[in-house]
Amino acid sequence: MRPSARAEHRTGGNFGATGRFKTCALRYPSAAQIIPDAWDLFTSSPAVANGKVYFGSGDGNVYAADAQTGVLQWKFATGDVVHSSPAVVERTVYIGSWDSHLYAIDAESGQQRWTFKGGEDNTIHNQVGFQSSPAVVDGTVYVGTSDSSRLMALDARTGRLRFNFDNGKLYAVDAKTGKLAWEFQTEASKRDPLKVLNADGSLNKQAFASIFGDFQDMCVDTYRFISIGAIVSSPVVGRGVVYFGSMDGNLYALQ
Repeated sequence: MRPSARAEHRTGGNFGATGRFKTCALRYPSAAQIIPDAWDLFTSSPAVANGKVYFGSGDGNVYAADAQTGVLQWKFATGDVVHSSPAVVERTVYIGSWDSHLYAIDAESGQQRWTFKGGEDNTIHNQVGFQSSPAVVDGTVYVGTSDSSRLMALDARTGRLRFNFDNGKLYAVDAKTGKLAWEFQTEASKRDPLKVLNADGSLNKQAFASIFGDFQDMCVDTYRFISIGAIVSSPVVGRGVVYFGSMDGNLYALQ
C-alpha cells in the first residue's frame, strides 16, 4: 500500500455468480489518485550483499538489515511505494520508486549518491515510477519505467541517461548503441484477442478506457494484460539462454 494510506487503504472483493466483481469501500491515499492500483502489493524481492539484506517496502522506504541478526542498519525514505527490487553493485544500491525516481544509495551508509527522475502521470497518478527492477552491467544501469514503457540505460556512477528504447515486447538491445538486436512476442500477443495493442506493439490507450470508473477497471485491465500474455517478470540469462515467465502461464527459454 502507499505510504500515506497505511491501514486505512483497504481493498477486497470476490467474483459473484454473475461474474461481476464485488468490492468493498476504498479510501485512496491522496486526491491525486482517482484509480487504485491493482498491483499494489509487496513485490520488492530482497538482495543480499556485504552482510546486509536490502529491500523496498510499501511504506515508501528502502531498508538495509543485518543478514545474520535482522537488526536495522539504515532506511532510506522515497516519496512513494517501492515495488522495485534492489540491485547492489560495488557498494551501491540501485532501486526505483513510485515517486518517479530511480535512486542510487550508498550501501553502507544509506546516503543518496544520485537520483534520476522519470515522467509524471498527472491524470490518474498511476502510470508513473520505476516498478521494474534494475540490472547493472559494466557501469550501466538498465531499467524500465511505467510512465512511458521505455527501457532506460543510465550511467551507474552519475545517473546520466545514455539511451532509452521505446515500449513493447521482450527485447534484446545492444548495450553500447541501444539499437535493437532481436525481439520476442508471445503467441497470445500476436493474436491480441481484445485489441489492446497497436500495430507497433505499444498499448492501445483507447482499449483501456474506463468502464466502471472504480477498482473494477483495474481488474479488467489485469485481464487485458493476461489476454496478450504480457511479460512482467524479470528475465534471467544463463549460458546463452534467456529465461522469463509470462502472464500466459508459460516459462520461456530463448537462445
